[in-house]
Amino acid sequence: MGIKDQFQDKAEDLANKAKDAMGGNKDEASERAQQARDEARERGSQGMDEARDKAQEARDRMDRG
Repeated sequence: MGIKDQFQDKAEDLANKAKDAMGGNKDEASERAQQARDEARERGSQGMDEARDKAQEARDRMDRG
């Protein structure tokens, strides 16, 4: 195997490693984005529950008053 072939093999190897690393980064970013969406949904759901509770409390006070 000549020097040219060795360099080409090394370049292909490095390109493949870079490609694999980028794929891993995309997967990690996708997972983080999904976690953020899930957390936002949970916070939104909690906010809606709190609003519903406050509205019920206000209706209860009005009914008693």
